[in-house]
Amino acid sequence: MKAYKAKKIISAVFIYLELIIVAVIIIYPILWIFGSALNESSGISRSSIIPERVSLENFRKLFTEFNYGKWYLNTLYVAVLTMLFSIVIHTMTAFVFARFDFKGRKTGLLSVMILQMFPSFMSLTALYMIALNFGMLNNLHMLVIVYVSGGIPANIWLVRGYMLNIPKSMDEAAAIDGVTKIQLFFKIILPLSMPIMFFIAVTSFMGPWMDYMLPRYLINMDERRTLAIGLFDLITGTNADFPAFCAGAVLVAIPITIMYMIFQRYLLEGLMAGANKGE
Repeated sequence: MKAYKAKKIISAVFIYLELIIVAVIIIYPILWIFGSALNESSGISRSSIIPERVSLENFRKLFTEFNYGKWYLNTLYVAVLTMLFSIVIHTMTAFVFARFDFKGRKTGLLSVMILQMFPSFMSLTALYMIALNFGMLNNLHMLVIVYVSGGIPANIWLVRGYMLNIPKSMDEAAAIDGVTKIQLFFKIILPLSMPIMFFIAVTSFMGPWMDYMLPRYLINMDERRTLAIGLFDLITGTNADFPAFCAGAVLVAIPITIMYMIFQRYLLEGLMAGANKGE
């Protein structure tokens, strides 16, 4: 019995030690970025967790010496539109695959699954040529179109798996009452699918904030830049300013952190429930 208790204590000590190490690895860079953002110095060599002299100068420089405010609004605009269109298109498409039997249904689902296997960067050249031919370079709506369409394969399977858990007897009862398919979607399926919709909303909203490759290919005008491009140039361009980059990174984390805090319960519930891909 004593040997069992000693083994259990040792096991618990190792578990907590591992958790502490992981927490330090994750938290230390965050604290270092936050401390550097408040540091009055202008170089990376003097950045630290505890600033020598606390100052908001780096935050001021973002909006006076750089075009950070415009970058922020551009990214917010793209993120909100991506979130709204993703919710509508992904949920309605998943509803069709989950509640209707039609010719080519399984083939369509298989095609959607295969599309998930290809990395997104493979299509960058094609996307650039499409944007060039349609005059959509330096157009934020082009980013929205790509983000929404790029999320279709994964989200359709996720939302469909969630909707398959909703009993189809509800569809039959609604049909007896004269409810149309559109009414069925908006009045019954949609309210019951709120958890997975919150998950789609948050993940779709987060995507554009720090995506770098696509905006770099399609955007080259400073007033149309997103945050990822602007912040990257703050540490690589001729006017590199690492503390200002840290201040910008802190501001980027604010909307994402708020959304996680508000919708954390729905995120976990939606992800776990949507994991069942059904038939």
